[in-house]
Amino acid sequence: MSHVFPRHSKLNPPTAIAGEGCYLIDSNGKRYLDGSGGAAVSCLGHSDAEVTAAIKAQLDKLAFAHSGFFTSEPAEALADLLIEHAPGQLNRVYFVSGGSEATESAIKLARQYWVEKGEPQRGRLIARKQSYHGNTIGALSAGGNAWRRAQFGPLLLDVSHIDPCYEYRLRQDGETAEEYGLRAANALEDEILRVGPETVMAFMAEPVVGATVGALEPAPGYFRRIREICDTYGVLLILDEVMCGMGRTGTFFACEQDGIAPDIACIAKGLGAGYQPIGAMLCTSDVYDTIANGSGFFQHGHTYIGHPVAAAGGLAVVSAILNRGLLPRVREQGDKLQERLSDRFGQHPHVGDLRGRGLFRGIELVENRETREPFDPSLGIAGKIKKAGFEAGLVFYPMSGTIDGKRGDHILLAPPFIINDDQLDELTDKVETAISTVI
Repeated sequence: MSHVFPRHSKLNPPTAIAGEGCYLIDSNGKRYLDGSGGAAVSCLGHSDAEVTAAIKAQLDKLAFAHSGFFTSEPAEALADLLIEHAPGQLNRVYFVSGGSEATESAIKLARQYWVEKGEPQRGRLIARKQSYHGNTIGALSAGGNAWRRAQFGPLLLDVSHIDPCYEYRLRQDGETAEEYGLRAANALEDEILRVGPETVMAFMAEPVVGATVGALEPAPGYFRRIREICDTYGVLLILDEVMCGMGRTGTFFACEQDGIAPDIACIAKGLGAGYQPIGAMLCTSDVYDTIANGSGFFQHGHTYIGHPVAAAGGLAVVSAILNRGLLPRVREQGDKLQERLSDRFGQHPHVGDLRGRGLFRGIELVENRETREPFDPSLGIAGKIKKAGFEAGLVFYPMSGTIDGKRGDHILLAPPFIINDDQLDELTDKVETAISTVI
């Protein structure tokens, strides 16, 4: 009997004992193609020799030094490298242990920023429906994933949620993509005016929405208008790139493709590539200096922030992404994956939309392609497809509740950046096997 508290008490998962490139291997010797990097984590694949060597070397020198007393060489070097490649005016890095801690830190930093600016009435956060920002109370409050939020409702903060930029579902007949993007973005201004601009501290969004909707990219011009609205009303823009950042969409930061930069950014997952638990919150000089020249103390913290071994692992991962030509590779292999998905599923009667950027791709499943009617939620399509894919030797990320938290199903694909052409074929074949087994 296991004493591990599992994610699901009615499942008995196999034991993973090894990783090799794009594959995971269980104790029976079965190989699984890692088609989603777990949850868009394993961007370098498994058993990368340079990353593991960097972690071992750091352990030989220093395992831990509390950031209340010390900084460390790998933390300083990783922060320098991130800022060197960060968009806009991002200038400071606050290290944490994962995505939820990064978004929680961002929310609290936004609040303290306004308190120290002498505007304590600014305490409202605006985010979007059908989003996911993590599982701590603050992060879950910001997220718009109805299923994850449901039972914790009484504990959650009062956060405004506007409609997502969801062109497949919300763009009107006769409306161009640009017109829709503008209309979707203007919902933020409407909400700011409704609650009072003087009360709003920040707007939080994923540049490309991950788990909840499945690689949902914004309509053209959407984020440029969002940035303009935030600037008009003095609202901080927080971009959650925990899943879509660190090269996943083909640029180091996903927001680069939309021509904007945030005031605060959140990264994780691909930052450590699964080799160490690490995330980070980045902020501009203006945000940092407001705290530094005020109280001088960000009233927040965790035991393992800036952990030297985690930072050494992150430094090796980011160096690999930047120095091995992996960003153009993500774009190239992402285009090839999209071509394969279009060839196989472009006219599939139960595939409504194929979307995404780079090696971050989503497949929205429907009962009727013409009407876009989703499957009845009681059928549990996503869960069954996940099981069928796993039996076929594929790890990937199907999820239900795509449309509104209850209706709709999608598949999220986020394979390692090192995936080759034959493995793209294998991935496509096994996705098709999973879909055809269930539907």
